[in-house]
Amino acid sequence: MNLPEKSSINARLAIIEDNEDLRDELIFYLSAKGYNVWGADSAEAFWRQLHRSPVDIVLVDIGLPGEDGFSVIEYLNSIGHFGVIVLSARGTTQDKIRGLDLGADAYLIKPVNFSELADTITRLYRRICSEKDARQAAAEPGASHWRLTAEALYCSDGMALDLTPKEYGLLTVLYKHKNTVCKKEQVHDALFGFHEQADMHRVDVILSRLRRKAREKSMTLPVRAVFGQGLVFTDADQEAEAQI
Repeated sequence: MNLPEKSSINARLAIIEDNEDLRDELIFYLSAKGYNVWGADSAEAFWRQLHRSPVDIVLVDIGLPGEDGFSVIEYLNSIGHFGVIVLSARGTTQDKIRGLDLGADAYLIKPVNFSELADTITRLYRRICSEKDARQAAAEPGASHWRLTAEALYCSDGMALDLTPKEYGLLTVLYKHKNTVCKKEQVHDALFGFHEQADMHRVDVILSRLRRKAREKSMTLPVRAVFGQGLVFTDADQEAEAQI
């Protein structure tokens, strides 16, 4: 058996898969690619190991014993900046949409093409690194009316809007280009990676949740839609006009 070519990235991976043979095959292949990878046969075993072995990307099956994969995806999305790739035999449109809406970055159907999986990991990890750089840049102090961190969006009057990782990712893209219209496709690709037929509804869902949370706190979200063009983060303390 020819070993796969080593990857140029150093992503840390975890695999949650109750099929021992498939889990072992994935660990062997991805280890041979040069990744730091470990596996768990259940969500419960994964949570215990995660405290000792931090990861960047989690590969998760949906049909797990005990806590299912959907619950894992949702919780991972709420606690940190993890990349999530679903590997599942459940290939219905409903399951795929549910997984992606809960926070998965990619949804691959079994039997999984290992080469396709490796390409998906590479693209996702590069995006994760890019978002990390953007978060650091966005957190630097400046003359902005708003301050964005991984945990919340802060207004100069002291109000704060708590953020999930996906909400933070959306705002990071717009915040980086304050007062300039960003196409929805640009936001989508930053959040979910490039797709030939991008689903803009996923961006709308995140933005709708943000607006609802802002309304509940009597806070005006500094994001507006420009019909036919995209979205813009408007900064009250910036002199520049939105380029629309």
